[in-house]
Amino acid sequence: MSTGTVTVIIVAAVIVVALIIAAMITGRRRRLRQRFGPEYDRVVIERDSQLRAEAELTERQRRVRKLDIQPLTEAARARYVARWQAIQEQFVDAPDAAVTAAYALVTTVMKERGYPAADDDQAMADLSVDHASTVGHFRTAQEITGNVAHGNVSTEDLRQALIHYRELFADLLGAPPDVATGRIAGRGLAASETIAASESPAIETDPDGMPVATPGREPGSASWQQER
Repeated sequence: MSTGTVTVIIVAAVIVVALIIAAMITGRRRRLRQRFGPEYDRVVIERDSQLRAEAELTERQRRVRKLDIQPLTEAARARYVARWQAIQEQFVDAPDAAVTAAYALVTTVMKERGYPAADDDQAMADLSVDHASTVGHFRTAQEITGNVAHGNVSTEDLRQALIHYRELFADLLGAPPDVATGRIAGRGLAASETIAASESPAIETDPDGMPVATPGREPGSASWQQER
């Protein structure tokens, strides 16, 4: 075999290997984009590198595979729906307390599902693997909740935080909650395990299905400060 022929074979082999590697990288990138959605782009921007971002997202998948993630029982789901309904009703008179309670409930559900929830950043990373479409809601709600302690949030901010918590809460339970009635649709909850709207006092709601806070109780108002 001539030297020229050997060279051609080597070059061809290198090209084939390069094409295989490129195809593997492209395939992994496509799968990660599909799996993580907007979270993929957020991590790429945060890490300022596609390769570093993809390495991090791949590691998240490995970590979550080692966790014992379990679905909730029907009884647990019904119990949490009832607690969420109570939190929404609490929002009318105490919006800041309701948002704090919503965060506590979401983390409780996370723990019962099998997600470690001691550290919010790690929790968001873990959630992004199977709840990529709603983990951004949790992140936004956390940002608003963090401002409550500084007293620079409005009732509208708190309402938005509760809506964001609601999105992740619903995703963790496995179906979107009907916030007007406290039901969760499509997962076979028995009628006796849901909260009918008639069982709760009539509460004014907005187009998002959220209770409207009592006037004069906005964070920073005189009545709000007195209650605190």
